Amino acid sequence: MKKEILLVLDMQNDLVHVDGPNGKSPLGAQVRERAILDKTASAIGKARAAGIRVGYVRVGFSPDYKECPAASPVFGGAPKAGLFKLGTWGTEIHPQLSPLDDDVQVVKHRVSPFYGTDLELQLRTLGIGRIYCCGVSTQAVVQATVRDGHDRDYDMVVLEDCCAAHSPEEQANSMGSIARFCRVTTSDAVRFGSD
Repeated sequence: MKKEILLVLDMQNDLVHVDGPNGKSPLGAQVRERAILDKTASAIGKARAAGIRVGYVRVGFSPDYKECPAASPVFGGAPKAGLFKLGTWGTEIHPQLSPLDDDVQVVKHRVSPFYGTDLELQLRTLGIGRIYCCGVSTQAVVQATVRDGHDRDYDMVVLEDCCAAHSPEEQANSMGSIARFCRVTTSDAVRFGSD
């Protein structure tokens, strides 16, 4: 059986906390309407109970934003808005999903958690062959993780009910576009370590 990990993607206060900058945005509304935090906390607990590793990916930049691509439509406005600044509350994982000391931790500076990070090194060292993933947003980090993981020969599985986009339509479109690169399940249906 392949060793497995559950990767929790970008579930940080800037993006998913009700008091964060995106709390009142369409993404924040979808996080609440879809009960993403509760379902993700449940999935994390289920993974830990099955003896499966858990990993956390965050997007973050140094206080001077030296890694931030100024021309990026996604990240270019972060310095002016004070978003994704490492060492601040905004880049901490939501308290409902708090990491443990021995969890895999990755800080990324682009959309994909594989780009310019040590994620793959950590996964290979642990002997991981299957990646379960969830997080926000579906059209960005979840898609990038699935596509990049697939091309690195990992067995990719998405917990669809633990992901959110900016609208139900965007969620459906995003999941439809990656369905060929992964298996799709839910936090209720997933059986970590069983296949």
